[in-house]
Amino acid sequence: MKKKVLLAGMSALLSVSLIACQSSKVDNSSGGETSGEKQTLHVAALESAYGSDMWTKVIDAYEAANPEIDVELTVDKNLEDVISPNMKAGNYPDVVLLATGRKLALTENLIKDKALEDITGVLDMNVYGEDVKVKDKLVPGFTDTLATSPYNDGKTYMAPMFYSPTGLFYNANLLKEKGWEVPKTWDEMWALGEKAKAEGIALFTYPTTGYFDAFFFSLLLEAGGPELYNKAMNYEDGVWESSEATKAFEIVGKLAKYTEPTTVANANDKDYTKNQQLILDNKALFMPNGTWVVGEMAEAPRADGFEWGMTALPAIEENGDRYAFTFFEQMWVPSAAKNKEAAKEFMTYVYSDEAADIFAKAGAIQPIEGISEKLTGDNKLFYSIYDSGAKAGMGGFATTEAVEGVSMADTLFRTIDSIVSGDKNVKDWQKAVEKVSDQLRSALK
Repeated sequence: MKKKVLLAGMSALLSVSLIACQSSKVDNSSGGETSGEKQTLHVAALESAYGSDMWTKVIDAYEAANPEIDVELTVDKNLEDVISPNMKAGNYPDVVLLATGRKLALTENLIKDKALEDITGVLDMNVYGEDVKVKDKLVPGFTDTLATSPYNDGKTYMAPMFYSPTGLFYNANLLKEKGWEVPKTWDEMWALGEKAKAEGIALFTYPTTGYFDAFFFSLLLEAGGPELYNKAMNYEDGVWESSEATKAFEIVGKLAKYTEPTTVANANDKDYTKNQQLILDNKALFMPNGTWVVGEMAEAPRADGFEWGMTALPAIEENGDRYAFTFFEQMWVPSAAKNKEAAKEFMTYVYSDEAADIFAKAGAIQPIEGISEKLTGDNKLFYSIYDSGAKAGMGGFATTEAVEGVSMADTLFRTIDSIVSGDKNVKDWQKAVEKVSDQLRSALK
C-alpha cells in the first residue's frame, strides 16, 4: 500500500552526517572547533526520493554565505552503513538528518544511549543570514512532541525537517454544488452527516483502519493537547480512561454510525482503493488520508468537476484547537560531535529562505510558516493547512520491548472495523486499550 511505502521512504528520507576522517582538509585530532582558521563541518544526508542534488546545492550556498566553513557532505541510500563504522571508531558526524523508524534504528539507539546533543538553544538563534529566530519561523507544534523531545523533558534534541501532512480529504466541488460548508466543529460534522444522509451520501469512509493512526492521534491532541498526547504515547497509567480520551473514543463511535456501509468489507490491503473511490464517486464525503492519495488515485475515474479538498479534523468545541497529523524527518547533532557550535549554526541555515527554496524545488517541504505561498497545485492546498489555523500533530508511541500477544496498533486501530460493524462497543474497546497500555508500560526501553 502506498501509505506504508511512503512512511518507509519518509523515514529513510534524510540524514545529515559526516564522512568521518575521509578528508585531507581537516585534522580531527585537534579536538574540534578552533577560532581564526577555516573549519570543516561534516554533514551527511540519506539519499531519498528527493535525490542528492538538493543537498549539494544547499551546501554550496552555505559555503558561499559562510567562507569560513568547508562542508564535507555524504549522501547515501544506506547512510547508516556508511557512518556507523566511523562512529564506532569515535569519529562522529557534526550534523545528522536521519529520521526514527528506520530498520537499523540508528537514531533510536542514540536516543536510548542519551547520545544526542541538546539543541534547544537553536530555536532561540536567528536563522543564518536572517533577522528572525528559528522558533518564530517554524509552524507551531513541530517542537512539542516526542519526535523532537524524545525524553519528554522540555528540551529539544531533534529538529523537524521535511514533512507530509494528513487530514480529511473530500471533493471540494461537491460541497460547492450542494452549498455545504466544511465543518469546523464535530457538531457541524454531525449536522452535515444528516444533510448528506438525506441525499443518499455517507458522511465518512476510510481506506483501512491503519489510517486511523494519524486520525486518532489528532483527536487526542484536540481533546487534551500535547500533555495528554505525550502521556498516552508513554503509556501513563489511566490516561486512556481519562475524560479527555473518552471524548476521542466517543467521537469515533459516533462517526462509525455515519460510515459508508461497504467500508469494512473493503478495508484491507487488496481492496482499500474501493473505499477511496467512494470519495471520487460522491458516495461518501470525507476520508482520512495523506498527500500521497492524489498520486495513488490519479488514474481513477471520478465525478464530473471533481476537485481535491483537504481539511484538519473538526474541533471538539467552538474555537477549539484543530489538528492535522504529520509525518516528518528529524535533524540532530551527536553529543560526541567535535564541531557542535558550527553544527548548530548550520542547522539554523536549513530554515533560511535560500535553503527552503532549494529543498522545495526538489519536493522536500519544511515546516516553515508561509511555505505554502511558494507552492503550486495540490501541494499548495495541502501544505497551507497549517497556515489556516490548524496545529500540527506528530510523534508516536515510545519504544518498548516486545510483549507476546500484545499490540497497541491492533487494539487501538484495527478494532475500529468491529466498532463500525457493531461487533464491539466503544466502552469495551476503550478498556482494552487501557489494558494494553498497562502491559506495555513495564516493557518501556
